[in-house]
Amino acid sequence: MRTKYKICGLYRKTDIEYINQIKPDYCGFIIDYPKSHRSLVPEEVEKLSKYVDNRITRVGVFVDEPVEIIEDLLNRSIIDIAQLHGNEDASVISRIQNNTKKKVIKAFIIKRDEDIKKAMQSKADYILLDAGRGQGKSLNWDWLRENHPGREYFLAGGLDRDNIRLAIEQLHPYALDISSGVETEKKKDLDKLKEIKEIMESL
Repeated sequence: MRTKYKICGLYRKTDIEYINQIKPDYCGFIIDYPKSHRSLVPEEVEKLSKYVDNRITRVGVFVDEPVEIIEDLLNRSIIDIAQLHGNEDASVISRIQNNTKKKVIKAFIIKRDEDIKKAMQSKADYILLDAGRGQGKSLNWDWLRENHPGREYFLAGGLDRDNIRLAIEQLHPYALDISSGVETEKKKDLDKLKEIKEIMESL
């Protein structure tokens, strides 16, 4: 099965123009997380998301956001999937799924065997494995290969044009989640995006 990919951290109209050219499977907006320079308020996401090519699945990325806001954005089709990076538990995941009939991705920071086991048990439709919270750190791939979560997952953390081919060959993830790896000076770089697209289409 072809590995899919997501370009995350869109925050400018130019970013939307770029991904509409590249057409990744997913694109991501970071919502209400001021620690990130890519963070947007819901009103900004609403303005930008309507320009996204309808063949690209729009993901809202949240960290302990009030569940009502997440559900509202999903129910108004401003985003298509919720990606949860905070302390959201199984009851929050189930509530979002039931109230919106939309899918949920739950992110897990993987540091030890117990983290993989916790990810395996998640009620989310997809899990995302990362080494940090948007810091561009890579997981230990050798360890991950030996401790495969046993279900489809998004792989995040330090992915760029130099290592995505190896990531796919070694780990066979469901999807790659790429953000800083396609940026120059904290802005999405069209040339880097084109390189990613070319590599993904060659596999």
